[in-house]
Amino acid sequence: MQGTVAAGDARKGHPRGLYLLFFTEMWERMSYYGMRGLLVLFLTSKVNGGFGWSTGDALSLYGTYTGLVYLTPIVGGYIADRFIGQRKAVVLGGTLMMIGHLVLALPSVSMFYAGLGFLIIGNGFFKPNISTMVGGLYAPGDGRRDGAFTIFYMGINLGAVLGNFICGTLGERVGWHYGFGAAGVGMFLGLVAFLAMQKKLLGQVGLAPVKPEPGAVSAAQGGEKKGFGRDEIDRIVVIFIIALFVVAFWTGFEQAGGLMNLYTDQKVDRAMLGWEVPTTWFQNFNSAFIVLLAPVFAGLWGWLSARGKDPSIPVKMGLGLLFLSIGFLFMLGASNESAAAGKAAAWWVIMAYLFHTMGELCLSPVGLSMVTKVAPARIVSAMMGVWFLANAAANKLAGVFGGYSERLGEFNVFMYITIGTGAAGVLLLIIAPVLKKMMHGTDEVKPAAPPSTAQGSSVAAA
Repeated sequence: MQGTVAAGDARKGHPRGLYLLFFTEMWERMSYYGMRGLLVLFLTSKVNGGFGWSTGDALSLYGTYTGLVYLTPIVGGYIADRFIGQRKAVVLGGTLMMIGHLVLALPSVSMFYAGLGFLIIGNGFFKPNISTMVGGLYAPGDGRRDGAFTIFYMGINLGAVLGNFICGTLGERVGWHYGFGAAGVGMFLGLVAFLAMQKKLLGQVGLAPVKPEPGAVSAAQGGEKKGFGRDEIDRIVVIFIIALFVVAFWTGFEQAGGLMNLYTDQKVDRAMLGWEVPTTWFQNFNSAFIVLLAPVFAGLWGWLSARGKDPSIPVKMGLGLLFLSIGFLFMLGASNESAAAGKAAAWWVIMAYLFHTMGELCLSPVGLSMVTKVAPARIVSAMMGVWFLANAAANKLAGVFGGYSERLGEFNVFMYITIGTGAAGVLLLIIAPVLKKMMHGTDEVKPAAPPSTAQGSSVAAA
Protein backbone atom coordinates (compact mmCIF):
# COMPACT_ATOMS: atom_id res chain seq x y z
CA MET A 1 0.00 0.00 0.00
CA GLN A 2 1.10 3.52 -0.70
CA GLY A 3 -0.16 5.17 2.45
CA THR A 4 -3.38 6.64 3.71
CA VAL A 5 -5.57 9.49 2.75
CA ALA A 6 -5.75 12.32 5.26
CA ALA A 7 -7.95 11.53 8.23
CA GLY A 8 -11.44 12.91 8.34
CA ASP A 9 -12.65 11.67 4.94
CA ALA A 10 -16.06 10.28 5.81
CA ARG A 11 -16.72 6.75 4.70
CA LYS A 12 -20.09 7.69 3.22
CA GLY A 13 -18.64 10.51 1.13
CA HIS A 14 -15.51 10.66 -1.01
CA PRO A 15 -11.96 11.70 -0.07
CA ARG A 16 -11.25 15.35 -0.81
CA GLY A 17 -8.34 14.27 -2.97
CA LEU A 18 -10.83 12.97 -5.53
CA TYR A 19 -11.93 16.52 -6.28
CA LEU A 20 -8.35 17.72 -6.75
CA LEU A 21 -7.77 14.92 -9.26
CA PHE A 22 -11.15 15.80 -10.83
CA PHE A 23 -10.09 19.44 -11.26
CA THR A 24 -6.61 18.59 -12.58
CA GLU A 25 -7.99 16.10 -15.09
CA MET A 26 -10.68 18.60 -16.12
CA TRP A 27 -8.08 21.16 -17.25
CA GLU A 28 -5.90 18.53 -18.92
CA ARG A 29 -8.88 17.19 -20.86
CA MET A 30 -9.87 20.75 -21.75
CA SER A 31 -6.53 21.06 -23.48
CA TYR A 32 -6.67 17.61 -25.10
CA TYR A 33 -10.23 17.73 -26.43
CA GLY A 34 -9.94 21.37 -27.43
CA MET A 35 -6.99 20.48 -29.62
CA ARG A 36 -8.53 17.18 -30.82
CA GLY A 37 -11.71 18.88 -31.97
CA LEU A 38 -9.68 21.23 -34.14
CA LEU A 39 -7.16 18.76 -35.53
CA VAL A 40 -8.94 17.27 -38.56
CA LEU A 41 -10.68 20.56 -39.33
CA PHE A 42 -7.30 22.33 -39.33
CA LEU A 43 -5.66 19.63 -41.44
CA THR A 44 -8.40 19.72 -44.10
CA SER A 45 -8.89 23.50 -44.12
CA LYS A 46 -7.47 25.56 -46.98
CA VAL A 47 -7.87 28.89 -45.19
CA ASN A 48 -6.29 30.64 -42.20
CA GLY A 49 -3.12 28.56 -42.41
CA GLY A 50 -4.75 25.14 -42.58
CA PHE A 51 -2.85 22.38 -44.36
CA GLY A 52 -5.58 21.60 -46.94
CA TRP A 53 -5.12 17.83 -46.73
CA SER A 54 -7.55 15.22 -48.08
CA THR A 55 -10.01 13.53 -45.71
CA GLY A 56 -8.07 10.26 -45.87
CA ASP A 57 -4.72 11.85 -45.05
CA ALA A 58 -6.18 13.96 -42.25
CA LEU A 59 -7.93 11.01 -40.62
CA SER A 60 -4.79 8.89 -40.98
CA LEU A 61 -2.72 11.44 -39.04
CA TYR A 62 -5.58 11.86 -36.56
CA GLY A 63 -5.55 8.11 -35.95
CA THR A 64 -1.77 7.97 -35.63
CA TYR A 65 -1.65 10.88 -33.19
CA THR A 66 -4.52 9.74 -30.97
CA GLY A 67 -3.19 6.18 -31.12
CA LEU A 68 0.28 7.20 -29.94
CA VAL A 69 -1.28 9.36 -27.21
CA TYR A 70 -2.69 6.14 -25.74
CA LEU A 71 0.39 4.01 -26.47
CA THR A 72 2.97 5.94 -24.46
CA PRO A 73 1.08 5.41 -21.14
CA ILE A 74 2.57 1.91 -21.01
CA VAL A 75 6.05 3.40 -20.66
CA GLY A 76 4.87 6.23 -18.42
CA GLY A 77 3.07 3.79 -16.13
CA TYR A 78 6.13 1.53 -15.89
CA ILE A 79 8.47 4.42 -15.06
CA ALA A 80 6.07 5.66 -12.37
CA ASP A 81 5.70 2.19 -10.84
CA ARG A 82 9.41 1.49 -10.73
CA PHE A 83 11.20 4.80 -10.33
CA ILE A 84 9.43 8.13 -9.75
CA GLY A 85 5.92 7.48 -8.40
CA GLN A 86 2.62 8.54 -9.88
CA ARG A 87 2.58 12.09 -8.55
CA LYS A 88 5.89 13.17 -10.11
CA ALA A 89 4.85 11.49 -13.36
CA VAL A 90 1.67 13.59 -13.46
CA VAL A 91 3.62 16.83 -12.99
CA LEU A 92 6.19 15.85 -15.64
CA GLY A 93 3.50 14.83 -18.11
CA GLY A 94 1.44 17.94 -17.57
CA THR A 95 4.46 20.17 -18.10
CA LEU A 96 5.37 18.45 -21.37
CA MET A 97 1.80 18.73 -22.64
CA MET A 98 1.61 22.40 -21.76
CA ILE A 99 4.78 22.97 -23.80
CA GLY A 100 3.34 20.92 -26.66
CA HIS A 101 0.16 22.98 -26.93
CA LEU A 102 2.09 26.25 -26.82
CA VAL A 103 4.44 25.00 -29.56
CA LEU A 104 1.39 24.14 -31.70
CA ALA A 105 0.39 27.79 -31.41
CA LEU A 106 3.40 28.71 -33.56
CA PRO A 107 2.41 28.79 -37.27
CA SER A 108 5.02 26.41 -38.64
CA VAL A 109 4.85 22.87 -40.05
CA SER A 110 7.94 21.79 -38.11
CA MET A 111 6.53 23.28 -34.90
CA PHE A 112 3.25 21.46 -35.55
CA TYR A 113 4.97 18.07 -35.55
CA ALA A 114 7.19 19.02 -32.61
CA GLY A 115 4.11 20.03 -30.63
CA LEU A 116 2.45 16.69 -31.36
CA GLY A 117 5.58 14.95 -30.10
CA PHE A 118 5.50 16.80 -26.77
CA LEU A 119 1.82 15.96 -26.37
CA ILE A 120 2.35 12.27 -27.08
CA ILE A 121 5.20 11.91 -24.58
CA GLY A 122 3.56 14.08 -21.93
CA ASN A 123 0.31 12.17 -22.08
CA GLY A 124 2.25 8.95 -21.50
CA PHE A 125 3.29 10.19 -18.07
CA PHE A 126 0.06 11.96 -17.16
CA LYS A 127 -2.81 9.74 -18.26
CA PRO A 128 -2.23 6.36 -16.55
CA ASN A 129 -0.96 7.81 -13.30
CA ILE A 130 -3.70 10.28 -12.47
CA SER A 131 -6.26 7.54 -13.10
CA THR A 132 -4.33 5.14 -10.87
CA MET A 133 -4.25 7.71 -8.06
CA VAL A 134 -8.05 7.85 -8.08
CA GLY A 135 -8.07 4.13 -7.27
CA GLY A 136 -5.37 4.71 -4.66
CA LEU A 137 -7.76 6.82 -2.61
CA TYR A 138 -9.87 3.75 -1.77
CA ALA A 139 -9.26 0.53 0.14
CA PRO A 140 -9.73 -2.83 -1.63
CA GLY A 141 -13.41 -3.73 -1.77
CA ASP A 142 -14.61 -0.17 -1.17
CA GLY A 143 -17.99 0.08 -2.89
CA ARG A 144 -17.47 3.80 -3.60
CA ARG A 145 -14.72 3.19 -6.12
CA ASP A 146 -16.86 2.75 -9.28
CA GLY A 147 -18.85 5.84 -8.30
CA ALA A 148 -15.61 7.75 -7.73
CA PHE A 149 -14.40 6.95 -11.24
CA THR A 150 -17.74 8.08 -12.64
CA ILE A 151 -17.37 11.40 -10.78
CA PHE A 152 -13.79 11.62 -12.07
CA TYR A 153 -15.18 10.99 -15.53
CA MET A 154 -17.41 14.03 -15.14
CA GLY A 155 -14.23 16.07 -14.79
CA ILE A 156 -12.94 14.63 -18.06
CA ASN A 157 -16.06 15.64 -19.90
CA LEU A 158 -16.52 19.00 -18.23
CA GLY A 159 -13.01 19.71 -19.50
CA ALA A 160 -14.05 18.55 -22.96
CA VAL A 161 -16.97 21.00 -22.94
CA LEU A 162 -14.65 23.85 -22.00
CA GLY A 163 -12.15 22.78 -24.65
CA ASN A 164 -14.65 22.65 -27.49
CA PHE A 165 -16.23 25.95 -26.50
CA ILE A 166 -13.00 27.88 -25.85
CA CYS A 167 -10.39 26.26 -28.09
CA GLY A 168 -12.91 25.22 -30.76
CA THR A 169 -14.48 28.65 -31.07
CA LEU A 170 -11.13 30.46 -31.11
CA GLY A 171 -9.75 28.01 -33.67
CA GLU A 172 -12.73 28.10 -36.04
CA ARG A 173 -13.66 31.77 -35.72
CA VAL A 174 -10.37 33.58 -34.94
CA GLY A 175 -7.46 31.39 -36.03
CA TRP A 176 -6.39 27.77 -35.66
CA HIS A 177 -3.26 28.58 -33.66
CA TYR A 178 -5.20 30.69 -31.14
CA GLY A 179 -7.22 27.57 -30.35
CA PHE A 180 -4.05 25.51 -29.88
CA GLY A 181 -2.56 28.18 -27.62
CA ALA A 182 -5.69 28.30 -25.44
CA ALA A 183 -5.27 24.56 -24.86
CA GLY A 184 -1.83 25.24 -23.37
CA VAL A 185 -3.32 27.77 -20.96
CA GLY A 186 -5.81 25.16 -19.77
CA MET A 187 -3.04 22.67 -19.04
CA PHE A 188 -1.14 25.36 -17.11
CA LEU A 189 -4.17 25.95 -14.86
CA GLY A 190 -4.42 22.24 -14.10
CA LEU A 191 -0.75 22.05 -13.16
CA VAL A 192 -0.99 25.04 -10.83
CA ALA A 193 -3.96 23.54 -8.99
CA PHE A 194 -2.27 20.14 -8.62
CA LEU A 195 1.03 21.54 -7.34
CA ALA A 196 -0.71 23.87 -4.88
CA MET A 197 -3.02 21.30 -3.26
CA GLN A 198 -1.39 17.87 -3.64
CA LYS A 199 0.29 17.70 -0.23
CA LYS A 200 -2.83 18.75 1.65
CA LEU A 201 -5.37 16.56 -0.13
CA LEU A 202 -3.58 13.46 -1.41
CA GLY A 203 -1.59 12.37 1.64
CA GLN A 204 0.88 9.67 0.57
CA VAL A 205 -1.11 8.48 -2.45
CA GLY A 206 1.09 8.35 -5.55
CA LEU A 207 4.08 9.83 -3.76
CA ALA A 208 6.46 6.88 -4.13
CA PRO A 209 6.88 3.87 -6.44
CA VAL A 210 4.68 0.90 -5.54
CA LYS A 211 6.30 -1.77 -3.38
CA PRO A 212 5.78 -5.47 -4.14
CA GLU A 213 2.72 -7.10 -2.61
CA PRO A 214 3.26 -9.19 0.55
CA GLY A 215 4.53 -12.61 -0.43
CA ALA A 216 5.97 -11.36 -3.70
CA VAL A 217 9.48 -11.01 -2.28
CA SER A 218 11.79 -13.93 -1.67
CA ALA A 219 14.26 -13.49 1.18
CA ALA A 220 16.41 -16.26 -0.23
CA GLN A 221 16.86 -14.24 -3.39
CA GLY A 222 17.93 -11.14 -1.54
CA GLY A 223 14.66 -9.31 -2.13
CA GLU A 224 14.10 -10.19 -5.81
CA LYS A 225 10.51 -10.38 -6.96
CA LYS A 226 8.99 -13.77 -7.66
CA GLY A 227 6.83 -14.52 -10.66
CA PHE A 228 3.09 -14.02 -10.54
CA GLY A 229 0.78 -16.48 -8.82
CA ARG A 230 -1.98 -18.35 -10.63
CA ASP A 231 -4.69 -15.98 -9.44
CA GLU A 232 -2.63 -12.97 -10.49
CA ILE A 233 -2.10 -14.43 -13.96
CA ASP A 234 -5.84 -14.99 -14.33
CA ARG A 235 -6.50 -11.39 -13.34
CA ILE A 236 -3.94 -10.09 -15.84
CA VAL A 237 -5.45 -12.27 -18.59
CA VAL A 238 -8.92 -10.86 -17.85
CA ILE A 239 -7.64 -7.32 -18.35
CA PHE A 240 -6.15 -8.28 -21.72
CA ILE A 241 -9.33 -10.08 -22.85
CA ILE A 242 -11.61 -7.19 -21.92
CA ALA A 243 -9.13 -4.81 -23.55
CA LEU A 244 -9.85 -6.53 -26.89
CA PHE A 245 -13.53 -5.61 -26.55
CA VAL A 246 -12.51 -2.10 -25.56
CA VAL A 247 -10.70 -1.84 -28.91
CA ALA A 248 -14.02 -2.49 -30.66
CA PHE A 249 -15.76 0.13 -28.53
CA TRP A 250 -13.25 2.94 -29.01
CA THR A 251 -12.83 2.23 -32.73
CA GLY A 252 -16.46 3.20 -33.07
CA PHE A 253 -16.58 5.89 -30.41
CA GLU A 254 -13.52 7.78 -31.68
CA GLN A 255 -15.26 8.50 -34.96
CA ALA A 256 -16.56 11.49 -32.96
CA GLY A 257 -13.37 13.48 -33.46
CA GLY A 258 -12.73 12.10 -36.95
CA LEU A 259 -15.36 10.97 -39.45
CA MET A 260 -18.38 12.17 -37.45
CA ASN A 261 -16.66 15.53 -37.01
CA LEU A 262 -16.06 15.95 -40.73
CA TYR A 263 -19.53 14.58 -41.55
CA THR A 264 -21.11 17.14 -39.22
CA ASP A 265 -19.05 19.90 -40.81
CA GLN A 266 -19.98 18.99 -44.38
CA LYS A 267 -23.36 17.20 -44.40
CA VAL A 268 -25.35 18.28 -41.34
CA ASP A 269 -27.65 21.31 -41.25
CA ARG A 270 -26.08 23.28 -38.39
CA ALA A 271 -28.28 26.38 -38.74
CA MET A 272 -30.16 27.29 -35.58
CA LEU A 273 -32.13 30.52 -35.13
CA GLY A 274 -30.45 32.02 -38.18
CA TRP A 275 -26.93 31.22 -36.91
CA GLU A 276 -24.61 28.41 -37.96
CA VAL A 277 -23.37 26.48 -34.94
CA PRO A 278 -19.58 25.82 -35.03
CA THR A 279 -18.78 22.21 -35.89
CA THR A 280 -16.69 21.65 -32.76
CA TRP A 281 -19.67 22.51 -30.54
CA PHE A 282 -21.45 19.34 -31.64
CA GLN A 283 -18.88 17.26 -29.80
CA ASN A 284 -20.05 19.01 -26.65
CA PHE A 285 -23.25 16.99 -26.77
CA ASN A 286 -21.28 13.93 -25.70
CA SER A 287 -19.59 15.86 -22.90
CA ALA A 288 -22.81 17.55 -21.77
CA PHE A 289 -24.62 14.21 -21.68
CA ILE A 290 -21.76 12.80 -19.59
CA VAL A 291 -22.03 15.62 -17.05
CA LEU A 292 -25.82 15.17 -16.88
CA LEU A 293 -25.89 11.37 -16.79
CA ALA A 294 -22.74 10.56 -14.81
CA PRO A 295 -24.43 11.25 -11.44
CA VAL A 296 -27.32 9.02 -12.54
CA PHE A 297 -25.03 6.14 -13.44
CA ALA A 298 -22.86 6.64 -10.34
CA GLY A 299 -25.99 6.60 -8.18
CA LEU A 300 -27.33 3.55 -10.00
CA TRP A 301 -24.14 1.51 -9.49
CA GLY A 302 -24.02 2.57 -5.83
CA TRP A 303 -27.70 1.74 -5.29
CA LEU A 304 -27.32 -1.70 -6.87
CA SER A 305 -24.07 -2.35 -5.01
CA ALA A 306 -25.68 -1.60 -1.63
CA ARG A 307 -28.32 -4.21 -2.43
CA GLY A 308 -25.93 -6.85 -3.73
CA LYS A 309 -27.29 -6.56 -7.28
CA ASP A 310 -24.49 -4.67 -8.99
CA PRO A 311 -23.92 -6.10 -12.52
CA SER A 312 -20.47 -7.57 -13.05
CA ILE A 313 -17.83 -5.48 -14.80
CA PRO A 314 -18.02 -7.50 -18.07
CA VAL A 315 -21.83 -7.17 -18.12
CA LYS A 316 -21.64 -3.38 -17.73
CA MET A 317 -19.09 -3.18 -20.53
CA GLY A 318 -21.12 -5.47 -22.81
CA LEU A 319 -24.07 -3.12 -22.35
CA GLY A 320 -21.76 -0.25 -23.26
CA LEU A 321 -20.99 -1.83 -26.62
CA LEU A 322 -24.69 -2.37 -27.33
CA PHE A 323 -25.50 1.27 -26.54
CA LEU A 324 -22.73 2.35 -28.92
CA SER A 325 -24.15 0.15 -31.67
CA ILE A 326 -27.62 1.69 -31.18
CA GLY A 327 -26.06 5.14 -31.48
CA PHE A 328 -24.67 4.32 -34.91
CA LEU A 329 -28.15 3.38 -36.10
CA PHE A 330 -28.90 7.11 -35.89
CA MET A 331 -25.83 7.85 -38.00
CA LEU A 332 -27.23 5.46 -40.61
CA GLY A 333 -30.43 7.51 -40.57
CA ALA A 334 -28.41 10.71 -40.96
CA SER A 335 -26.48 9.26 -43.90
CA ASN A 336 -29.69 8.27 -45.68
CA GLU A 337 -31.16 11.73 -45.17
CA SER A 338 -28.07 13.62 -46.33
CA ALA A 339 -27.82 11.39 -49.41
CA ALA A 340 -31.43 12.17 -50.31
CA ALA A 341 -31.70 15.81 -49.28
CA GLY A 342 -28.10 17.08 -49.28
CA LYS A 343 -28.06 17.81 -45.55
CA ALA A 344 -29.09 15.75 -42.52
CA ALA A 345 -31.02 17.13 -39.57
CA ALA A 346 -28.86 17.80 -36.53
CA TRP A 347 -31.01 15.68 -34.21
CA TRP A 348 -29.68 12.47 -35.81
CA VAL A 349 -26.17 13.30 -34.66
CA ILE A 350 -27.36 14.49 -31.26
CA MET A 351 -29.19 11.21 -30.63
CA ALA A 352 -26.12 9.25 -31.71
CA TYR A 353 -24.07 11.14 -29.13
CA LEU A 354 -26.69 10.40 -26.45
CA PHE A 355 -26.44 6.63 -26.91
CA HIS A 356 -22.67 6.77 -27.34
CA THR A 357 -22.54 8.59 -24.02
CA MET A 358 -24.63 5.92 -22.28
CA GLY A 359 -22.28 3.30 -23.67
CA GLU A 360 -19.25 5.27 -22.56
CA LEU A 361 -20.56 5.52 -18.99
CA CYS A 362 -21.10 1.76 -18.88
CA LEU A 363 -17.60 1.02 -20.16
CA SER A 364 -14.93 3.64 -19.67
CA PRO A 365 -15.07 4.69 -15.98
CA VAL A 366 -15.95 1.10 -15.04
CA GLY A 367 -12.89 -0.09 -16.96
CA LEU A 368 -10.59 2.39 -15.23
CA SER A 369 -11.93 1.24 -11.88
CA MET A 370 -11.52 -2.42 -12.88
CA VAL A 371 -7.81 -2.04 -13.61
CA THR A 372 -7.12 -0.52 -10.19
CA LYS A 373 -9.03 -3.38 -8.53
CA VAL A 374 -8.04 -6.42 -10.60
CA ALA A 375 -4.40 -5.70 -11.54
CA PRO A 376 -1.68 -6.84 -9.08
CA ALA A 377 -0.73 -3.78 -7.02
CA ARG A 378 2.95 -3.74 -7.99
CA ILE A 379 2.12 -3.35 -11.70
CA VAL A 380 -1.11 -1.38 -11.49
CA SER A 381 0.18 1.71 -13.34
CA ALA A 382 1.79 -0.47 -16.01
CA MET A 383 -1.49 -2.36 -16.43
CA MET A 384 -3.27 0.98 -16.69
CA GLY A 385 -0.85 1.65 -19.53
CA VAL A 386 -1.83 -1.66 -21.13
CA TRP A 387 -5.45 -0.61 -20.76
CA PHE A 388 -4.70 2.54 -22.68
CA LEU A 389 -2.92 0.38 -25.30
CA ALA A 390 -6.41 -0.74 -26.31
CA ASN A 391 -7.27 2.93 -26.82
CA ALA A 392 -4.11 3.35 -28.89
CA ALA A 393 -5.03 0.52 -31.25
CA ALA A 394 -8.63 1.71 -31.42
CA ASN A 395 -7.73 5.29 -32.23
CA LYS A 396 -5.52 4.22 -35.10
CA LEU A 397 -8.23 1.86 -36.36
CA ALA A 398 -10.77 4.68 -36.04
CA GLY A 399 -8.70 6.80 -38.40
CA VAL A 400 -8.27 3.92 -40.85
CA PHE A 401 -11.98 3.03 -40.83
CA GLY A 402 -12.99 6.67 -41.15
CA GLY A 403 -10.67 7.08 -44.13
CA TYR A 404 -12.56 4.31 -45.97
CA SER A 405 -15.50 6.71 -46.25
CA GLU A 406 -13.84 8.29 -49.29
CA ARG A 407 -14.29 4.98 -51.16
CA LEU A 408 -17.22 3.29 -49.40
CA GLY A 409 -19.30 6.28 -48.30
CA GLU A 410 -20.27 7.20 -44.75
CA PHE A 411 -23.32 4.92 -44.72
CA ASN A 412 -21.30 1.74 -45.26
CA VAL A 413 -18.65 2.69 -42.70
CA PHE A 414 -21.32 3.46 -40.09
CA MET A 415 -23.11 0.19 -40.93
CA TYR A 416 -19.98 -1.94 -40.44
CA ILE A 417 -19.34 -0.26 -37.09
CA THR A 418 -22.96 -0.83 -36.03
CA ILE A 419 -22.74 -4.54 -36.78
CA GLY A 420 -19.26 -5.02 -35.32
CA THR A 421 -19.89 -3.27 -32.01
CA GLY A 422 -23.27 -4.96 -31.57
CA ALA A 423 -21.77 -8.42 -32.13
CA ALA A 424 -18.91 -7.66 -29.73
CA GLY A 425 -21.38 -6.57 -27.04
CA VAL A 426 -23.40 -9.77 -27.33
CA LEU A 427 -20.24 -11.91 -27.18
CA LEU A 428 -18.97 -10.11 -24.07
CA LEU A 429 -22.30 -10.67 -22.30
CA ILE A 430 -22.06 -14.39 -23.12
CA ILE A 431 -18.56 -14.87 -21.67
CA ALA A 432 -19.08 -12.47 -18.73
CA PRO A 433 -19.55 -15.24 -16.11
CA VAL A 434 -16.21 -16.83 -17.05
CA LEU A 435 -14.37 -13.50 -16.87
CA LYS A 436 -15.91 -12.69 -13.50
CA LYS A 437 -14.73 -16.02 -12.10
CA MET A 438 -11.19 -15.32 -13.33
CA MET A 439 -11.12 -12.07 -11.33
CA HIS A 440 -11.04 -14.18 -8.15
CA GLY A 441 -13.17 -11.80 -6.13
CA THR A 442 -11.00 -8.71 -6.64
CA ASP A 443 -13.97 -7.00 -8.28
CA GLU A 444 -16.22 -7.60 -5.28
CA VAL A 445 -17.25 -4.70 -3.08
CA LYS A 446 -17.65 -4.67 0.67
CA PRO A 447 -20.61 -3.12 2.50
CA ALA A 448 -19.96 0.42 3.69
CA ALA A 449 -19.04 0.73 7.34
CA PRO A 450 -21.75 2.11 9.66
CA PRO A 451 -21.51 5.88 10.10
CA SER A 452 -20.63 5.52 13.78
CA THR A 453 -17.45 3.63 12.96
CA ALA A 454 -16.57 5.53 9.80
CA GLN A 455 -16.22 8.99 11.21
CA GLY A 456 -12.69 10.23 11.59
CA SER A 457 -11.18 7.14 10.01
CA SER A 458 -8.59 7.22 7.25
CA VAL A 459 -8.88 5.34 4.00
CA ALA A 460 -6.04 3.06 3.03
CA ALA A 461 -4.75 3.55 -0.49
CA ALA A 462 -4.94 0.54 -2.73
